[in-house]
Amino acid sequence: MSESDFEAPPIGPDAAGEGAPPGPPPPPENRHDEDDRLKSEFVSEVVDRLHGGDIDGVRSLVEPMHAADIADLFELVGRDDRPPLAAALAGLIDGDVLAEMNDWVRDELIDELSATQVAEIAGELETDDAVAIIEDMEEADQRAVLRALDPDDRAAIEEALSYPEESAGRLMRRDAVAVPEHWTIGQVIDFLRAGEEITTDFWEVFVVDPAHRPVGTCLLSWILRTPRRIAIADVMKREQTLIPVDMDQEEVALRFQKYALISAAVVDQAGRLVGMITADDVVHIIQEEASEDILRLSGAGEDDINEPLPQTVRRRLTWLIVNLGTAVIAAAVVGLFQGTISHLVALAVLMPIVSGMGGNAGTQTMAVAVRALALNQLTSSNSIRVFVREFRIALVNGACLGLLLGIAVSLIFRSTDLGIVIALAMVINNLVAGIFGVLVPVTLEKLRVDPAVSSAVFVTMATDVMGFFSFLGLATLWGLGG
Repeated sequence: MSESDFEAPPIGPDAAGEGAPPGPPPPPENRHDEDDRLKSEFVSEVVDRLHGGDIDGVRSLVEPMHAADIADLFELVGRDDRPPLAAALAGLIDGDVLAEMNDWVRDELIDELSATQVAEIAGELETDDAVAIIEDMEEADQRAVLRALDPDDRAAIEEALSYPEESAGRLMRRDAVAVPEHWTIGQVIDFLRAGEEITTDFWEVFVVDPAHRPVGTCLLSWILRTPRRIAIADVMKREQTLIPVDMDQEEVALRFQKYALISAAVVDQAGRLVGMITADDVVHIIQEEASEDILRLSGAGEDDINEPLPQTVRRRLTWLIVNLGTAVIAAAVVGLFQGTISHLVALAVLMPIVSGMGGNAGTQTMAVAVRALALNQLTSSNSIRVFVREFRIALVNGACLGLLLGIAVSLIFRSTDLGIVIALAMVINNLVAGIFGVLVPVTLEKLRVDPAVSSAVFVTMATDVMGFFSFLGLATLWGLGG
């Protein structure tokens, strides 16, 4: 080689934008912190170079990164910086990056792309990932993207879009590997080696009958360790978990968890194999469903820090108005005992403790019940046993808290009667919390209403109302306000 072969590339504004020449990209350990998150210093450096017009510098920083890290970078920069960052990284933002990106951020970027560009990206992805990108687009944009796709890709995506949202049909991949049951292991191996259209990511082969209905499944490890002359029907496992195409994705995730599945065949109404779902698809579903339930329990719905402000305000305000209504009901109960409270101001000081502790106990019980319902651990066959268990827990907790609070109130306010009243009220409200914490989610489940959405409102209302009513009612009967 000549000396010119090692000549350094030109440095200056012409080569690296208007600013200073970019330095070498930081090593991976300087991009991430100990929790594998992008460091704020790295994100700031990317933004600074972007603002300074140093496009080559931005690309040099981002190009070595994994697709998931590039997606994280877009979520961490400001909303106004995302379009210019996308323009600077033209060619680096492929389907893998968009598939890893937050839904709201991805929608913003897709709005900046033409239908042809979106179609090119979708064509690179598995069908399920392509559907995730296209399904939330406006109908006119969706049609434009579908027209720009290859016929085979368009047919697969249109078929997926015909299934209900959050169903196995939307989640599945179409490129399941299937072989007839009369083949030998040697024929299967030859088919897998010669098949140019076969997906490269699979762990098992599905065995089908002449009607293309799954009759068994065979792991790749079994195929590799079996002599070529043996029929695959003699090796395959006939017991398998089949996923109906219209099954809800949450139920799909539960089946994968229950049966420790790596992949599973998806079948249509006639029982024919139409695709497969793999464990990596289910990991996203588990995370999505868990986050959704947590947000719904708090009344935040499907809130996200990247969601536009007006939608966030509208969603949160709706539930806050509902909670305002329950607070008015609780205040009305307090109003029934104005005379008692006016004679003993200590009641006004202490009554929030009873309702607040009941609310906390109700939230604990409700969270356990909602989780058990989501995991199919709480069913009609054991609901009575769970109800009795939570009732006993509430009784013990209420007695312990009531005893502690009663002694403290007796000593502070020098009133044994007041201590007894608040202790009894604490026991009563904890029992109410235990009862409603299970009863409300189970009842909503029976009524086909998502218990994660509405349980908190009813449980909170019950503990607030009964907390005030039991404490002030007992105080009135005891003659404390006389």
